[in-house]
Amino acid sequence: MLKRKIETYLSDWKKSDNKKPLVIKGVRQCGKTYIVKTFANDNYENVVYMNFILEPDKKSAFAGNLDVETIILNLSALIPCSRFVSGKTCIILDEIQECKEARTALKSFDMDGRFDIIATGSLLGVEGYGKRKDKDKNKGEDSVPVGYETLVEMYPLDFEEFLWANGIGTNVIETVRTCFKNETVVPEGIHKAMMELLYRYIIVGGLPEVVNCYLDTKNVELIYDKQRTLIAEYKEDMVKYAEDSDKPHIRECFDSIPRQLAKENKKFQYSVVKKGGRASQYSGSLQWLEDAGIAKRCYNTTITELPLSGNSIPDCFKVYTTDIGILMGMLDYGTQTDILAGNLRGYKGAIFENLMADFLCKSGQKLYYFHKESGLEIDFLVRFKGECVIIEVKAKTGKAKSMTTVLKNKDVYHVNHGIKLGQYNVGREGSILTIPLYMGFLIKDKLPVSIIPDIDLSQLII
Repeated sequence: MLKRKIETYLSDWKKSDNKKPLVIKGVRQCGKTYIVKTFANDNYENVVYMNFILEPDKKSAFAGNLDVETIILNLSALIPCSRFVSGKTCIILDEIQECKEARTALKSFDMDGRFDIIATGSLLGVEGYGKRKDKDKNKGEDSVPVGYETLVEMYPLDFEEFLWANGIGTNVIETVRTCFKNETVVPEGIHKAMMELLYRYIIVGGLPEVVNCYLDTKNVELIYDKQRTLIAEYKEDMVKYAEDSDKPHIRECFDSIPRQLAKENKKFQYSVVKKGGRASQYSGSLQWLEDAGIAKRCYNTTITELPLSGNSIPDCFKVYTTDIGILMGMLDYGTQTDILAGNLRGYKGAIFENLMADFLCKSGQKLYYFHKESGLEIDFLVRFKGECVIIEVKAKTGKAKSMTTVLKNKDVYHVNHGIKLGQYNVGREGSILTIPLYMGFLIKDKLPVSIIPDIDLSQLII
């Protein structure tokens, strides 16, 4: 069994005194069902499970009245031997996007409070979600019980989880984390092993089925076949769930991602999707891919200052896959071998930038970069240690001219620190911290706990 960080979240959720029904969303095949079923079976006396794709008849339990007593009565009839004991039963609603009434019913379960509810959904929020074949849009609209559920996003394995899967112990990972924090050199043996594991992570990615294939076989061809199969399933979802007019546009946008990243200027261009393509045709398609958890936009910013979201340019962005393995599956077979051999030629920059996007996405961060017409471009901007920090990603080693320019002109760009990732060990050159590529997963901002002071109302004049 692959160890996942969300297991800790589930454990904390179960212990909470005021827990609400939990809804876990995430890209298809990221491991939601397996983790939830395993957790429930290990922590509850009774588990009632239904999958609305595989068992569409279970939808009838949520037809009509949505009070808990009626739903439980219906489920008891539909699922023989099911037991509903207050405080000891977990009800799992898998692929809840297929039954909008079940999503609406979460409000009733929250108000009732007798049973723990965990729902999963691969395509929650995508355009067309909940759509009915009868084309009745009023019936097809989903009703989200705002305030009566806890929504959390689950991703494919991140790099740290990939290390766990490869048997890398906590002591090794903590050594790397300490070296990053203290800016000290990583011991050579650990550094070499971590670089090798990073390259394996690039060609495998974090989708559990692909990771298990890698662990079982170490066969590059079989790994690639798994990735291609999962990508085919994503494309089937585009056909199944999207509006008819959007279906070809979504697939065209998705298929264009490698071509977009291959350009020197990786800004997403609709004309690259299709000759004569316009934003009006494809902007909704990109949103669909984001909502499905397949891709993520990285927005250009007007200035290199916080807050990054407030300074972003809505119609100027790059597009990365949220999992590096998805990108690898979209490339020609043989690219994986080239990576292991260090023979990537001109495309290496795109792969390693997408690797950094993978790190940031899976730690829950939004993506930003900085580009000016003069040619100055910074790969990523992040909030780190409470300030705007610029990041440059190098496949091997190399100068970061744009980073140097920004840091030398603090009165213009207001940036004090930069991080350069490549085939280095840890080091520092003035304002630039150099770190090995595998440390990218550690770049996240941990804000200090802030306490809002009490207000002295004694001086209030009414």
